[in-house]
Amino acid sequence: MAPVRALLLAVLVGLAQGGPGAAVGQTLWPFAQPDSVAPAAPAVPVAPAALLPPDADPAYSTPVDLDGDIDRSRMTRRIVDDPTGEPAGTVTINTKLRKLYLSLGDGRAVEYGIGVGRQGFAWKGVAEVGRKAYWPGWTPPPEMLARSPELPPHLDGGLDNPLGARALYLFQGNKDTLFRIHGTNEPKSIGHAVSSGCIRMLNADVIDLYGRVAKGTRVVVL
Repeated sequence: MAPVRALLLAVLVGLAQGGPGAAVGQTLWPFAQPDSVAPAAPAVPVAPAALLPPDADPAYSTPVDLDGDIDRSRMTRRIVDDPTGEPAGTVTINTKLRKLYLSLGDGRAVEYGIGVGRQGFAWKGVAEVGRKAYWPGWTPPPEMLARSPELPPHLDGGLDNPLGARALYLFQGNKDTLFRIHGTNEPKSIGHAVSSGCIRMLNADVIDLYGRVAKGTRVVVL
């Protein structure tokens, strides 16, 4: 009987140590293996949507793949007769009507609903898209922090970020105007004058606009 017992004991010890025949990750004596290492998880490929566009600035943007959480049924976009008289490719913002138009040519434009700056914070003029950002991070300017010291000094991109899913940064020459066309984490603010001067859009709308315009696009704010 001694040889049989010895054989059984050897088999049990072999199974407990994850020897031949043991299933991956399975053990009879888990606490007897303090030095065991779990097998590495397989690499998960990164979807293209999780990457920053080539012209985005990683120093000011966080690559967050949250587009699957955007309700694309909540859009204001529609094709209308172009009321701006601007050439194709121009973005025109009518702050009084709270509409943004992208001229398509042939007398047509894409119209979007927007939120605009509240009284004392509105901005008007001509600029161009100087930078585009995908799920941008937000750093409140010093003036805003002075008015609202409870704000964080920086907030990474995400659904809770006030800049929303995309941002178009408005420049005049090489100078950043500090005004943006961006998404929002407050969709009910669209159609109202509530911002600190920036142009807010529903996230689904700003994603659509972002895909239609390039850096250098002329922007007219009325």
